[in-house]
Amino acid sequence: MFIGHFAPALIVAARPKAAGLGTLFVAAQLIDIGFAALLVPGIEAMRIVPGIAAMNPMDLYHMPYTHSLLGALIWAKIFGVLVWFATKRKEAAIGAALVVVSHWFIDLLVHIPDLTLYGMPPKLGLGLWNHPLIAMPLEILLIGGAFLYYQRRTEAPGGNRRLWILAGLLAFAQAIDWFGAKEPAYSLAIPATMLFAYALLAGTAAWAGANRRLAVSVRT
Repeated sequence: MFIGHFAPALIVAARPKAAGLGTLFVAAQLIDIGFAALLVPGIEAMRIVPGIAAMNPMDLYHMPYTHSLLGALIWAKIFGVLVWFATKRKEAAIGAALVVVSHWFIDLLVHIPDLTLYGMPPKLGLGLWNHPLIAMPLEILLIGGAFLYYQRRTEAPGGNRRLWILAGLLAFAQAIDWFGAKEPAYSLAIPATMLFAYALLAGTAAWAGANRRLAVSVRT
């Protein structure tokens, strides 16, 4: 799951008093941003094992601080507090925290068993990465439905051009994730690419959402 993680961000962004779309895009991938950052000093770890799953060769064998449910809740709490300090809006803070936590539950659907509740076994994951004909349409439905929901509940003076640019970038990123060449072995290029992709998508989301407001029909 990649761009499907942004579905909760789009849904929450269409709520009154929500945090900005860029902030919520960061929230949606905060768990993976933390994972990429912790890979660099070796605090968390992964390796490339071709064939470990049909859609993903990454063996995510040590990630207790980011991909445990307890870890996700802690990241969510910290991020929610930061959003509250920045906005002074309880609704924005709660919404952002929920988006952070949603990452773990969406991962639970697709990961092979490598998630934990508190950093120790049992390891959990329903394994849809081994079933591309289910996982790929599910990702498209999640992001497509959330995108249309956000588009219909918000409006911008200049129309939807920025939003469609964001949609195109999301589709391009997902195509690379699905069909692009895979790294043959772990290197620092993997977390660096992850961090660059998340920064680009969050920045584009912030730009796309900057001039959007709740539609009149929603406000009334």
